[in-house]
Amino acid sequence: MTRFAGALAALCLTAAAVTAAVAAEPAAAAPACSVGYRVNQWQTGFTAEITVTNGATALPAWTLTWHYTGTQAVTSAWNATVRQSGTAVTAESLPYNASLPAGGSVSFGLQGTSTGPDPTDFALNGVACGDTTPPATTTSPTPTTSAPPPAGCGSADLCDDFEQQTGATPAGLWSVGAANCTGTGAVSVDTAVAHSGTRSVKVAGQGGYCNHAFFGTSLPTSGPLYGRFWVRHTTALPAAHVTFLASHDTADGGRDLRAGGQNRALQWNRESDDATLPAQSPAGVAQSVPLPTGTWSCFEFAIDGAAGTLRTWLGSAAVPGLVVDGVPTADVDQQWLARAWHPALTDLRLGWESYGADADTLWFDDVAVGSARIGC
Repeated sequence: MTRFAGALAALCLTAAAVTAAVAAEPAAAAPACSVGYRVNQWQTGFTAEITVTNGATALPAWTLTWHYTGTQAVTSAWNATVRQSGTAVTAESLPYNASLPAGGSVSFGLQGTSTGPDPTDFALNGVACGDTTPPATTTSPTPTTSAPPPAGCGSADLCDDFEQQTGATPAGLWSVGAANCTGTGAVSVDTAVAHSGTRSVKVAGQGGYCNHAFFGTSLPTSGPLYGRFWVRHTTALPAAHVTFLASHDTADGGRDLRAGGQNRALQWNRESDDATLPAQSPAGVAQSVPLPTGTWSCFEFAIDGAAGTLRTWLGSAAVPGLVVDGVPTADVDQQWLARAWHPALTDLRLGWESYGADADTLWFDDVAVGSARIGC
């Protein structure tokens, strides 16, 4: 449901002349702006798509402010630099969307925790949206620590480029830990390596079973699930089994659905029965691909629990060995389909676990999850 703060008004006056011309009255000044605030919320959080429509004064840069009256806390944003101090929130334009012509519109989005009433006290460049005073046109400082949003976030329920992280470890939407056991593996916010902007999450993955290191969040999406993240790592996938993505499956006894590698190629693995996708035969492994080192790779997946299907893309290219389509295929999913599989996933955890002695250092960035394919 879209709610608006600051209504646009139009005054239509009709002048009739009988024997003499009558001068038209001056039109009422237009309000400074109007704001559409479209919110999608779940039990523990929300996303908001915000559209600002400017009034009669062109702006070379814009800043929108408002207050939350509930307990909402912004954790990430795209198409704007968004900061929060207490209940006060400030959204600043980025270089590529700073210019806002008279009557023009710009949209940005954010994600947060908790819920509460929608804000109503929007102000554009210091002028309340219902006010008819023109907003100030002085150029706002250009942000130096932000970049264009994660590519292809679209209408994703979860979209995080980690630019809002200010601590040493991921916080807000994310929690750090492992379901089984932890050791010397570590998770941190990295300001030296990033796919976009200036921040990513770094996982110093260690070898050995009890060195699991993950950061995760609950999944807000029900029904078909599409995920996308960018990953960079330093050491080629080993022969032994490793995992960089895990998700609790409540339809499989709470055991994990895992993505990672084995035999030096990408694979999916089902914790409950150790089924692999593809089959770990030479013909099966040949239908998967390695994960390149020293560069950012876009990893995408689509899981439909009701249909029992799974698809995977690397760099936007479908990986034929990482497909479950409901029809057993030799060396691919015949082992996977040896029993019924209809996953119900509750979280997304990114990191590292090794079932051998293999260590790796990984970075994750521009994570998105939604109900339709997001793309790279």
